Amino acid sequence: MHASVGILTSRGGMTSHAAIVARGMGKPCVVGAGSLTVDDEDGELRAGDRVFNEGDEISIDGTTGEVIAGHVNVRESEVLQVLIGGDEIDSLTVQAFNELVGWADEARRMRVRANADTPHDARVARKLGAQGIGLCRTEHMFFEEDRISWIRQVILAEQDETRSHALAQLLPEQQTDFEGILEAMAGLPVTVRLLDPPLHEFLPKEEKQLRQLAEQMGRDPGDVADLAESLAEFNPMLGHRGCRLGLTTPQIYDMQVEAIARAAGALLARGVDARPEIMVPLVGSTEEMVRLRERIVAVVERVKAEIGFELDIPVGTMIEVPRAALVADRIADHADFFSFGTNDLTQMTFGYSRDDATRFLPHYVETRILPADPFERLDREGVGQLVEMAASRGRQTRADIKLGICGEHGGEPSSIEFCESVGLDYVSCSPYRVPVARLAAARAALAKG
Repeated sequence: MHASVGILTSRGGMTSHAAIVARGMGKPCVVGAGSLTVDDEDGELRAGDRVFNEGDEISIDGTTGEVIAGHVNVRESEVLQVLIGGDEIDSLTVQAFNELVGWADEARRMRVRANADTPHDARVARKLGAQGIGLCRTEHMFFEEDRISWIRQVILAEQDETRSHALAQLLPEQQTDFEGILEAMAGLPVTVRLLDPPLHEFLPKEEKQLRQLAEQMGRDPGDVADLAESLAEFNPMLGHRGCRLGLTTPQIYDMQVEAIARAAGALLARGVDARPEIMVPLVGSTEEMVRLRERIVAVVERVKAEIGFELDIPVGTMIEVPRAALVADRIADHADFFSFGTNDLTQMTFGYSRDDATRFLPHYVETRILPADPFERLDREGVGQLVEMAASRGRQTRADIKLGICGEHGGEPSSIEFCESVGLDYVSCSPYRVPVARLAAARAALAKG
């Protein structure tokens, strides 16, 4: 995806992995084009009666979803050329843009953050007016070529010594990641989500990669293949991931928390105002939050004692499991903030797979079974009721608890209006959606009066 100028898929929807990552990169993306078929062996793309061969050029419009045969001339908007590129253009469009969002910032109540996973994305978000990072996903950091083998060894290690050695290799890499992001957002909050996806997503699928991994670990390739297969899950989105992983393999979260704390300490030593926040994903019971918070605080305290700096790092959770919304009053006793992960909350509330629902959701919307795609526009009646309930119950326990939203709904105007109506403190969205969120937040505040 980094190498691409655009992304086109035949599967997926508004909140599928391809769409979220592309949106964060600011690259055009069309997902769920189900009428397309790709023949890898022959290097062909088929769309109805049309056949395109490898090397043929097509164009995509990420706003309208159009896929166009041939070349279309494109250029960046003047706003992006000035704000992101740093070009010096005397543009009435840029002047009007700055004036408009300036008015919006004066009118809105909610703050607007961005979902960003790299220093580059953080800098882009800040230039577009983001007031912090509401979601920094850490899983993407492990897929770099020099890191993937170490995380695989962490997953497949049979002995704690082997796992600890692999984690020790990852620690300085993670610290460097966090230093870059925290420095790009100096003076603003950065909410880091601890590792979330199921472990099998990191494991190799091809025989050649399995053999290479076995050689690195000094183990039989057959044993490594069997162990990798044993980790596969029938429904991984409901399986061994998020805080469940942090409880069964706590060393992974320990390493990440230490990297966050050391990154903050290193920046503070240089006079940089680093403000990390640690978010525990997929909590559904109070005891999960209790145990992980205790462990997180213990690691931070150990690092503080070693580096000699005072670190104030809030610890909160992502409300994305319906049960968490129901027991939010109890979880709030142990959380400094709630961030609503509405992608998964929508998925679990409806029982729809966000990657596969495109097979029937267009029909549901066309025939008015549903008023809109719930992954695109927040379902106020169901999912919204859970958000409102969790916010209310959280505040009953802890009046000063900070509340935000970091699902893709955080950049959609109607959903932002709902967030204003229930009194959330901030919304967080992909960097390039930040200006839209600023305008929508202002409109929602004015409409509320």
